[in-house]
Amino acid sequence: MRGTLFDSTSPAQMINDLEEIAGIYRELSKFPTPLKACIRPQVTLKSTEKYSIISAEWSQRDLEQAERVKAFQEYIVFHDETSIVCTSRLGSCTERQDGLLSRDSPSGTLKAVIREHTNRKQEKQQYLEIWNKNSKEKSINLTALDKHGKSSQFEYWEDWGEGLANKSTPVLCVLNIRSGNISVRDEVPEHISPGEAIWAPKDAGVIFVGRCHVPWRLGLKYCTNRKSALYCVDLARNECVQISSGINSVHSPRLSPDQHHLIYLEGGNIKTHHQCYSLSLYNLDKKVTSTVVKIVDYPTIDGFTGIYSSSLARKCWATDSQRVLIDTPQRSRKDLIVVNIAKEIVTSLTAGSEMGSWTLLDVHQDLIVVSCSSPKCPPFLQVGFLPPAGQEQEIVWMPLDAPEPLQDIEWKILTFTPPLKQENPKFRRLLFEGILLAPVRGKNGKPPLVVSPHGGPNSVFIACWMLLPIAFCRLGYSVLLVNYRGSCGFGQGSIWSLLGNIGRQDVKDVQFAVESVLKEGFVNSEKILLIGGSHGGFIGCHLIGQYPGFYKAFATRNPVINLASKLGTTDIPDHTMVQAGFEFAPDQLPTPSVLATLLSKSPIVSISQATTPVLIMLGEKDKRVPPSQGLQLHSALKARGVPVRLLWYPDDNHALSNIDTEADVFMNVAMWFNFALNRLQQLETT
Repeated sequence: MRGTLFDSTSPAQMINDLEEIAGIYRELSKFPTPLKACIRPQVTLKSTEKYSIISAEWSQRDLEQAERVKAFQEYIVFHDETSIVCTSRLGSCTERQDGLLSRDSPSGTLKAVIREHTNRKQEKQQYLEIWNKNSKEKSINLTALDKHGKSSQFEYWEDWGEGLANKSTPVLCVLNIRSGNISVRDEVPEHISPGEAIWAPKDAGVIFVGRCHVPWRLGLKYCTNRKSALYCVDLARNECVQISSGINSVHSPRLSPDQHHLIYLEGGNIKTHHQCYSLSLYNLDKKVTSTVVKIVDYPTIDGFTGIYSSSLARKCWATDSQRVLIDTPQRSRKDLIVVNIAKEIVTSLTAGSEMGSWTLLDVHQDLIVVSCSSPKCPPFLQVGFLPPAGQEQEIVWMPLDAPEPLQDIEWKILTFTPPLKQENPKFRRLLFEGILLAPVRGKNGKPPLVVSPHGGPNSVFIACWMLLPIAFCRLGYSVLLVNYRGSCGFGQGSIWSLLGNIGRQDVKDVQFAVESVLKEGFVNSEKILLIGGSHGGFIGCHLIGQYPGFYKAFATRNPVINLASKLGTTDIPDHTMVQAGFEFAPDQLPTPSVLATLLSKSPIVSISQATTPVLIMLGEKDKRVPPSQGLQLHSALKARGVPVRLLWYPDDNHALSNIDTEADVFMNVAMWFNFALNRLQQLETT
């Protein structure tokens, strides 16, 4: 970050007017986010002249109607065999209502849509529709078929936790669109739940991920580590065969264009909710599995830190069936890499780009469409042709409707080296990073600093477009997003280092990052504010207890307060145990010594020292961090006379992601920070 950003020592001018604050949020929330894109089959004009149509689906917040609307936009790309000539938008953007799920057929000529409809009796019916280019070919009432069965009115059924309430027993079905017949494949073993299904070669079967739900179902959302295996149902033989070992976790099976190979991501023996993954290759002809990209413990010489994708793009193979495209966090960026499965070579297609985030949306005959963004540039689409093997870094990107970057915000990725006394003796020389966003204000003074550690803890902040941090920059704050040791994208060793050290290593990393930024003199050292949710709230509560008075205000969403009580109420008790440094055994109850250790690592033990005003925001339907955690924090602070306010959202869960909730959270946090800074100013004048 350049020192010329803030040339004056006078106080920065903050925005306090509620209408102006709301206007900033309203303006920034209008930028849409691409959800998916599909490249239609190429059309040949002459021997070398071709064009392709790209259909893109976008999501946008509608604050007035408190919903996310989907919009549809098409683009035309003129090209030859290996390069793009020009691009153009086709028509205007239109609202799209595709129902619950939609998927194009491999040929691109048909689309399947699952839609809900309420009949005259106010009964919800679910339909599967098949569309061709011009009309609806079929509409099948799935509710009337009753393939999922019924349950007793008061019988308890386990679900898959946070964000998947009432989702208990998925079934694998095959629909014959000609006859309309749907068959439930009962070859699937009873102890697993099928998901991520794809067609096997020649449509002879269905390959899927089977997740073990014995002895009980654990939370699945945000948790890619669930014990699972790849299976294949042979439709002719009516049998189910297990493909992978089933020892660890697998996800994202993807079949090569020549239908000889299957790739998928496979986890190691670490039981955190997210981790570094190996890229496995299954030879469908020889029935042999090999590892193409291993789990990376420490960054390689060329800087590669491993694969951390929660999901591969549905189409990610190059035409040669020898290379695979993957977007993955690499430290505080998300880069696009290409993996040569024959030579086991990994090459970055985006290293050094001004964009901090690249997401693969589709690839067809080596034409690639991606979504890009940065903390000052809203998401937009780019296209490019994948060069021949060995020349991938020569790829040329062409934007589709690139937006203007924000001119009043700057950002930079900062690297931190923990001091010697804070090094982990088992995992030395680990670095971590932070993303610093700052308003460009010339001589308007040093801004306050909003500090935010991410949740997880095995998540990561990516240098992408983020509504709330950018909005706070517009309000006059600098924002520091901290990727402490334990974050994804820095090597498996970094993730290992945090196990058993939560509440200490992560907390010290955040404090060290803040103090390092303060030494540079870019921000007001007397106006440090804090925000964090889930494990970020856990860290934040530790910070206000371990460093009393340092932070002038704290806003927290569904924070973890007491690990001992959380163990028996969360949908991921295994995660709680593992992060605290213990093995998880579903058939064993925690001992008194384990519970004592969990409590000792919890921020509730030091909250009596806190003096920072705290805003607490809780989702009533949160199964990941039940609201009883935040209520305990509220009681503890209130009993000690610390300024505290609690917001309760009855229709939201852990993410607090409903459109009206998001807006309310932002407005209340902005007002809470203003309240704290005004309170500080009053204390200084008296």
